[in-house]
Amino acid sequence: MTLSSLAITVAATTSTTLKKQSRNSKFSTLALFFVATSASSAARAFSSSTPTFLPRHHHQSLPRSGASTLNNSVIYSTRGGSLASIVGKKISLSRRFSSTQIEQEVVSEMDEVKAAASKISAADKLALMREKMEENGVDVYIIPSDDPHLSEYVPAAYMRRGYLTDFHGSAGTALVTKDAAYLWTDSRYFNEASLRLDAGHWTLMKQGQPKVPTIPKFLADLATSHYTTNSKPLKVGMDAYVHAASFAKELNEVFADAAKDMEGDVPPTIAAIDTLDGKQNVVDSIWEGRPDLPKNPFRVHPMKYAGMTVQDKVTKIRSEMTEKKATMTVFSALDDIAYLFNVRCMGDVETCPIGIAYATISKDEVALYCDPEKVAPADVSEHLKEAGVTVKSYGDIVSDIESHLSAGKKNKVWLDNGRSNYALSRVIPEASLIDAQNPVTAMKGCKNEAEMEGMRQAHIVDGAAMANFMAWLENAIVVEGRSVSEVEIDEVLTGFRAKQPGFKEVSFPTIAGVGANGAIVHYRAAEGSDLLKYLDRTQPILIDSGGQYEYGTTDVTRTWHFAEKPDDEFREVYTRVLKGNIGVDSMIFPENTPGFVLDVFARKALWEIGKDYGHGTGHGVGAALNVHEGPHSISPRWGNKEVLKAGMVTSNEPGYYEDGNFGIRIENLLEIVEISSSDDANNGEEPANKKQKVAAEGKKFLKFGKLTLIPIQKNLIKVEIMTEDELNWLDSYHQEVLQKVKPLLEEGTPAMEWLVKSCEPIKRD
Repeated sequence: MTLSSLAITVAATTSTTLKKQSRNSKFSTLALFFVATSASSAARAFSSSTPTFLPRHHHQSLPRSGASTLNNSVIYSTRGGSLASIVGKKISLSRRFSSTQIEQEVVSEMDEVKAAASKISAADKLALMREKMEENGVDVYIIPSDDPHLSEYVPAAYMRRGYLTDFHGSAGTALVTKDAAYLWTDSRYFNEASLRLDAGHWTLMKQGQPKVPTIPKFLADLATSHYTTNSKPLKVGMDAYVHAASFAKELNEVFADAAKDMEGDVPPTIAAIDTLDGKQNVVDSIWEGRPDLPKNPFRVHPMKYAGMTVQDKVTKIRSEMTEKKATMTVFSALDDIAYLFNVRCMGDVETCPIGIAYATISKDEVALYCDPEKVAPADVSEHLKEAGVTVKSYGDIVSDIESHLSAGKKNKVWLDNGRSNYALSRVIPEASLIDAQNPVTAMKGCKNEAEMEGMRQAHIVDGAAMANFMAWLENAIVVEGRSVSEVEIDEVLTGFRAKQPGFKEVSFPTIAGVGANGAIVHYRAAEGSDLLKYLDRTQPILIDSGGQYEYGTTDVTRTWHFAEKPDDEFREVYTRVLKGNIGVDSMIFPENTPGFVLDVFARKALWEIGKDYGHGTGHGVGAALNVHEGPHSISPRWGNKEVLKAGMVTSNEPGYYEDGNFGIRIENLLEIVEISSSDDANNGEEPANKKQKVAAEGKKFLKFGKLTLIPIQKNLIKVEIMTEDELNWLDSYHQEVLQKVKPLLEEGTPAMEWLVKSCEPIKRD
C-alpha cells in the first residue's frame, strides 16, 4: 500500500477508535483534528511507499524506509505528546511519538525520577547519604550527571544527581560533605536550579561566576583545611564508572599542588580518591525503586542515510591507528559507537537514538560490548556479522583492555581521557596510553553527502510540521482568543512532527516557555507545576524544539508574540538578537578558523546597548544522532580551539533573557560549505553592487548554508535598526523557506496560508 493511500485509510478507520479510546473530550477533539488534516497533506506530499522529497538542485531525492509495526493501544502522556501519529493501520500515541517502537509507559523516565525525588525531603536524603558515606569511610562524595559513557542525556537509572538534588537539568555536579551539600551548574541553569534546590540544605555554586571555585579548587581548599585540622587525608568518594578519566587526573594534580604549600620537607598526602570498588554507588544504596538499565534493541541505520560502510570506517580508523602506533582503540561515547557500526537505538536514552555499549578496534578484531538483547533482531545480527563485528558482554570491556595490554609489552591503547570514564583509563599504564581525540569524533563531525542530504530533507519536513503548528497556534490565540498551556503547545507541536515520514521522536525535551519561563534557558513545562503558564496575546513564548527523523536531526528556536502592538523594548532586543543571528550566518571565513572567533558577531548588536547572554552561540548536531555533538562549537570561551570544517553542522542561536520577564532566542542550524574563488562571497543576498569575489590565494574559504526552514516573525522587527543588507538577508531566507516547504503543504490550508503570509517581503517604510 502506498503512503498516500495508507494515510487515507488511517483517516477513515481511526476516527471511531479515537472516540472510543480517548481519555477526555479535549484530547478526542484534538486527535480527530490531526486525523482530519493528515490524509490530504500526506497524499499530496508522498505518492508511493518510497516517496521522493522536495528536490534540492543537484542532490538526489531521499527515499523513506519501510513501514512500521504497530500496537492497538492509544497511550496518553502528560508531557511531550498526546496526539495522533500515523504509523500504520492503528494510531500510536506516546510521549515521544515513536513510529517503530511503541512505549507502554504513561509517563517518561524523567517524570518517574522527578516523582521519586520529590517523595523524600532533601534533609532525609542527605541524612541517608551521610550515613552511607560514614559506613564507606569517605568524607566527601561526588555525584555527577553522567553515566558510564559520559552522556549529556542519560538513562533514568543514572539520573542520580537529579534524584538526590531534585534539580533535573542536563548539566550539574553535586558534592556532599559531612555537614554541607553543593550543586555546581552553568549559566543555562542558574534560574532553574535556584527554583528546584531546597535552599535550606543545598548551596548553588554558579559555575564560572566570580568567587565561585571550580570543584577541584574547592576540594583542594577543603583538603588543606581538613589536613590542617585532623592531620589525615580527606577521603573523596566517587564512582569510577561515571567520572571522566581527565577529572580524576585533575583532582590528583590539584591535591598534589596544594600539598606543596604545606609545611614540611616532604609534601604530605592531603587527599585521596576512593572509588569504593566492589561497593554499591552511594546514591544507589539510598534510592528505593531505582529504574533498571535499559536493554532496547539496535536497529540498522541504512546505507542510503549513513553514506559509508562499517568496513570502510574500520579501515580508515586502523590507518589512523597505524600512524598513532596504537594497537587498540577504545570507544566509550554512545554516539561514536552508533556512528561506527551504522546502528541506532530508541529507548535507552530519552530523545537520543543511541544504545548502551562500548566498542574496541584492534588489528585483528572489531568488538561491540553490549547486552545480548540489543543485537537480538535478525537484521542487526546479520548486519554486524557482515561487517566482521564480534559481539561481547557489556561487562567484559575492562578485562579485555587489560588482556590486550598483557598480550604484548609494546601494545598501546588509544583512549580519549576526556570522553572515557576513569574505570577504563586507570587500567592503562601511562606509558601504554595514547590520550587523544578518537578518530570517530572527527569523522562523525564532518558529514558525508548522504548524511548531509538527510539533514537537509529532515529540515524541509520539519518546516512543514512547524507551518501546520503555527497555523494552529495563531488561530487558537488570535482568532479563538484561547489561553493555551505550555504543555498543550508541546503536545500539539510534537503531534505535527509525528506526522512527518521517518519521524522517530523529539530530539530533546521541548522548551515552551511563556513570559518569564522563556528566561529559564532549559525550561521544561509539566502539568501540575507551579511554574506552568498559559499563552495569550499579552506575553511572548520561546519555543526550542526538534525532531529525530530516520535520516536527520533538527533543532530550532523561535520567539513568538501575538500582541497587537508588542512592547517597543521587547522589539528592540528581539531585533538585535536577529541581527546577531544574521551576523554569524553571513560570515565568510578562512579554513582552520576556530568557532570562538565567530562568536563576537552574534553578540555585537546586543553589546551596543549593554546586553549579552550567558550561553554559547553554537553547538554541533549529529546526522540522525545526538542533537548536541562535538568536536566544534561557537562560544566566547576559548577552551575549544577545534577548527570549523566543511561538512560540519552547527547551531546559530543568540538570545537575551530577562529574569522574571521574558526570554528571546532565534536559532537556525547551518551547514558549513566550501566556497571557491568564483563563488559570491555574500551568499547571493546583498545587492548586486556589493557583491565581491573570494580571492583564494592558496587558502580555502568557508561559508554557511541554511538548514532550518522556518519563518521569523516580521512584526517584532524594528526595521529602523536593521541594515539594508540584513533586510535583504531576511527576504532571501523567507523565499528559500517558501520554495522548499510549500510543495509539502496543501493549497488552501491554514498552514499554506500562514507560510505564504509569513514569507512575504518585510515592509521597509
